[in-house]
Amino acid sequence: MNNDIKEVLYSEEQIDHRLDELAGVLTAKYQDKNPLVVSVLTGAMIFTSDMLKRLNFKLNVDLVDVSSYDGADSTGQVKLVSDLKSDVNGRDVIIMEDIIDTGRTLKYLVQLFKDRGAKSVVTCAMLDKPDRREVEIEGDYVGFTTPNEFLVGYGLDYNNLYRNLPYVGILKRAVYAN
Repeated sequence: MNNDIKEVLYSEEQIDHRLDELAGVLTAKYQDKNPLVVSVLTGAMIFTSDMLKRLNFKLNVDLVDVSSYDGADSTGQVKLVSDLKSDVNGRDVIIMEDIIDTGRTLKYLVQLFKDRGAKSVVTCAMLDKPDRREVEIEGDYVGFTTPNEFLVGYGLDYNNLYRNLPYVGILKRAVYAN
């Protein structure tokens, strides 16, 4: 599996350090609130789990599953696969996302939660790939801004593989180019 990686972009240690920083900022902001943390499945589960351990305030957690990719390509359409169980009306919501790529998924979710009456909606993404943006959206809290490469590891996948790598790496083109 590691032989499929062209280069390690962010090491486990770099990720840990950056998550500590992000958690410090979020803890200061939400210290006296009780936000709903929404993890976007499946990619953000590792990021969300590691962030939850670092957040020092009362919170609730829920999961949402959306799909917009077919293999390595974005379909351009966002499909809600599995909705929240929680009511967001009147709640502060923190969306935890693995990567902001085209921006379609995040824009869809932010608007969905606002339409449902959320008090506030912020986004916290492990990675941001602005060169791929197709819609207007910025992450409120971002771990790393990345180059336009095919990234895997730390929750990011290619055909549901590589999510378990403890780092973020660039996948060799030969693996996904057919």
